[in-house]
Amino acid sequence: MLADRKGGAHFLLIPTRTITGIESPQVRGAQALNYFAATWEARYVLVGAVGHAVPRTAVGMAVNQHRARSQDQLHIHLSCLSRPVREALQSQAERISQNWSSVSVDGARYQALRIMGSELGAVNPFELLAAQLPDPGRDMDEYTVLVAGMQFEQGPGFAVLAGRGVPGAELLLDASCALAR
Repeated sequence: MLADRKGGAHFLLIPTRTITGIESPQVRGAQALNYFAATWEARYVLVGAVGHAVPRTAVGMAVNQHRARSQDQLHIHLSCLSRPVREALQSQAERISQNWSSVSVDGARYQALRIMGSELGAVNPFELLAAQLPDPGRDMDEYTVLVAGMQFEQGPGFAVLAGRGVPGAELLLDASCALAR
């Protein structure tokens, strides 16, 4: 886990082995490490940047699609959600189910999926996206993914947003962590 050079409450989980990006078969499958789960477990680094605890509903993790990334090494952005993104997710929380459904966030259309639980554990968002694509090896790099901490009526969980032809999910984050202030 490294501080992003942009500063603020913005960190990057970067695997120590070479993994090109979201399209790499190394991020999904039975032997794949769950990099989103590892990033979520490291969210305590936000405390040092913000100076106090950050609520789960303010935390987001993002992976950009191939055309929006600056390097050919998988990295997951960890920061706070921007206020408009959190408001959009909260207002559409009941529409986000355990089946992919369409939602609008910050003026763009995404496919959204609900994961229940306080941790990601064995649920790998990369695998969830790959399972819905006809050819993940060819199509994964066209998608950006955001995983946001949520509090649903049924309990804690996560919203997974996947978008194609939308800006990189990193832009849905706010390194100033205004939500946590």
